Amino acid sequence: MIQCQNCGQANAQESQFCRFCGTKFLMPQPMPQQNYGYQTPPRPYSWKTDEFQTQTDARRTTSNASQSPQPLAAREPHYMSGNYRCPNCMSQFLPRIERRISTTGWVVFAVLLVVFFPLFWVGLLIKEDVQVCPSCSARLR
Repeated sequence: MIQCQNCGQANAQESQFCRFCGTKFLMPQPMPQQNYGYQTPPRPYSWKTDEFQTQTDARRTTSNASQSPQPLAAREPHYMSGNYRCPNCMSQFLPRIERRISTTGWVVFAVLLVVFFPLFWVGLLIKEDVQVCPSCSARLR
């Protein structure tokens, strides 16, 4: 144990600063090396993160660094050649998928509103995926 010159508190042998007052130790005590023929254990994983790395290593960059990132999902309707057509407007854009309260949800809402008022909102949680045409906003299927 190392005694701090400033506050007199005991610190760990490998410490470079006092954990109580923050004073830097003048001469760090060398740790005794005892080698029993074993290999040194690997460093903990946390030491491999950026927090513990030195700034001497160059950062790796990709060759596409000048390109701006593209969104993962397209926001515009996609034109689909051939197979799909909206039955109302005959557009060939892929339908949007929206989450709406299902018919079952509305029935549960109405029944609970009449029978047991405090839980009427449970029916509003029952939802389904609905396909909607992006051109005419008609419900499909």
